[in-house]
Amino acid sequence: MRGRAIRGWVILGAIALARIGFGYQFQTVASLGPELIRRFGLDYAALGELIGAYMVAGVFIALPLGLLGRRFGDRTVLGGGLALMALGAVVSAAAAGAEGIAAGRVLAGVGAVGMTVLQSKVIADWFPGRRFMLAISISVGGYPLGIGLAQITTPVLSQIWGWPAAFLAGAAIMAAATALFVGSFRPAPDEPDSVARGGFRMPGRAECLLLVVAGLIWTAYTSAYTGYLSYTPSLMAVRGEGLVLTGVVMAFATWGNVIGTLSGGALAGRWGAWPVFATGTAVMTVAIAGMGVLDWPVVWGALIGLPGSIQPGVIVAVGTLSARPENRAAGMGLFYTTYYLGGAVVPALCGRAADAMGTPAGAMYAAAFVSVLALPIYLLHRRMAASASVGLGAL
Repeated sequence: MRGRAIRGWVILGAIALARIGFGYQFQTVASLGPELIRRFGLDYAALGELIGAYMVAGVFIALPLGLLGRRFGDRTVLGGGLALMALGAVVSAAAAGAEGIAAGRVLAGVGAVGMTVLQSKVIADWFPGRRFMLAISISVGGYPLGIGLAQITTPVLSQIWGWPAAFLAGAAIMAAATALFVGSFRPAPDEPDSVARGGFRMPGRAECLLLVVAGLIWTAYTSAYTGYLSYTPSLMAVRGEGLVLTGVVMAFATWGNVIGTLSGGALAGRWGAWPVFATGTAVMTVAIAGMGVLDWPVVWGALIGLPGSIQPGVIVAVGTLSARPENRAAGMGLFYTTYYLGGAVVPALCGRAADAMGTPAGAMYAAAFVSVLALPIYLLHRRMAASASVGLGAL
């Protein structure tokens, strides 16, 4: 029993490290945004497209990879995804222009799909019952930690060794995560064979609808949050604020997110999922919009990083529990297909809003609008879940 517990935490640690690498890789282009704009003559829309390139493949392959995970096993698909994330970062580092960087990000994004589609299913297998919310919150918290790490380190790496070094740092994180996961992973001891390995079966109609709606909730949250993170460095540069202050703001919004996410997992067990979700979403929406209106970047960054970030674990838990255990691999593929669609489109839309207004503040208004959409979508999901029986319980 003790050996099982230790292995479970090691597997969770590998997934959390991979999530750190995921956040690091996604944020690399945004953190280098001012330099890449100058070096390659990009406008804000082009920068947004380069950011979104990391997500574009997920629109097409999230569901197939979920089905492949059910057919060939979590270790093969998730481990292969981690390896591709490392390889894609190396391709971006070796690129001679924006097109090559985009190609590497697409490749890394393919690998990220394999990770994100199966991570929640693996965690649910190893951490059933009351431990699930804590474990999923730990995993989700790795993403903003990686974003914060990228914001701090990539400008320094770029200044010392050139911009490719920032991509190579992301590759190193993913190489370590790959080795740890492949070396430690085993199927959970009490996981039925029908769950661990099965055919290409899709969830039922009711589950599919719940998964799509849950994916829209996650899309609204993540797209708004990454929109803020992607354009805050450019907005602060336009306002004449230095790199030190920008780093402080981004630290609040990212490192604080880790505390907020873990706190939200605990609070949801006491207050229920809806109060935590509604509070976090409302604070995040106001803070993102406020960043565009008032030049109080530290205030807005602190609000986003702490009270505005208590809901991510709740959202992922809702998505994971929208499918029965035997359908979760394919179900999370459907969940993340929806998420990747928004992740590929929204950064570019935020960039177009910035170009239309002639300032990165336009991106903040677009991101805030996307954020507030999560509230009615969540209520729709609750209403649908009330008539379904897939283990949602109090969520």
